[in-house]
Amino acid sequence: MESDMVMHHGGCHCRRVRWRFQAPSSVVAWNCNCSVCSMRGIIQFVVPSEKFELLGDSKECLTTYTFGTHTAKHTFCKFCGITSFYVSRAFPDGISISFRCVDPGTLTLDEIKHFDGMNWESSYEKEFAPRSQGAG
Repeated sequence: MESDMVMHHGGCHCRRVRWRFQAPSSVVAWNCNCSVCSMRGIIQFVVPSEKFELLGDSKECLTTYTFGTHTAKHTFCKFCGITSFYVSRAFPDGISISFRCVDPGTLTLDEIKHFDGMNWESSYEKEFAPRSQGAG
């Protein structure tokens, strides 16, 4: 299965934040309607943190915003303001990547699913908790 993985690249608008990650050539992404995601218009998917790497001096160009439980770490470029990736509340051990910030040519979407972030707890239980408990 590792041979099905592709190295993808991406980053922010001003290109001061650059990263790469390993994932299949096609992913399922999520459109969340929570207060932050709906304002940003982010379509996101998650990769394991060990498959994600910041490049060059990108870390120096990042700042982080948290709110609520402070579990999610909303990182964004200090210069252009783009959130190209962040650590989500649902998957704090992974990296949520904004599909629109991936460089064109290596990644396609299989499907965009809706996550009701306005009702986060019940949506998480419905969508993700059964998988983490061994079902599905």
